[in-house]
Amino acid sequence: MQSLRSYWHALKAKMVKDPLPPEDVAAGWALGMFVGCAVPFGLQLIVSVPLALMMRVSKIGATLGTLITNPVTIFIIYPAQTWAVNRLLFGGSLTFQRLMDMEWTWHSVRRLGAEAMVSFFLGGLALGMILSPITYFLVRRLVLRYRRKW
Repeated sequence: MQSLRSYWHALKAKMVKDPLPPEDVAAGWALGMFVGCAVPFGLQLIVSVPLALMMRVSKIGATLGTLITNPVTIFIIYPAQTWAVNRLLFGGSLTFQRLMDMEWTWHSVRRLGAEAMVSFFLGGLALGMILSPITYFLVRRLVLRYRRKW
């Protein structure tokens, strides 16, 4: 438990000590969160860092925000986002248990077919569109509160 607490404090310190304006710090984190949800694992930094550079927002936030999906969380997030969209658009032909049991590689997702691929990408876009604004406002609030304090 202590290591999780120290990890959170280190993450928070990186977030609030970024020299950019609070809105740019928050935008970087929101960008990273969106990319972390919408772009498949392994390609996220290739997308998020150049976007952060072009948008002139926090590169630290854009990098760390992608950690929403990591080698531990993809086995929960990917099945959930795929299942939810598959259920809405295709009537739930893919069961949640089947998605939880599969290995999340390009090859295994491709084997499930176009329906699974569409469900995966639309699910990632939807999750990113939900979590990005939440991330933006939470990070902005945290940075403003910290900077006012110090």
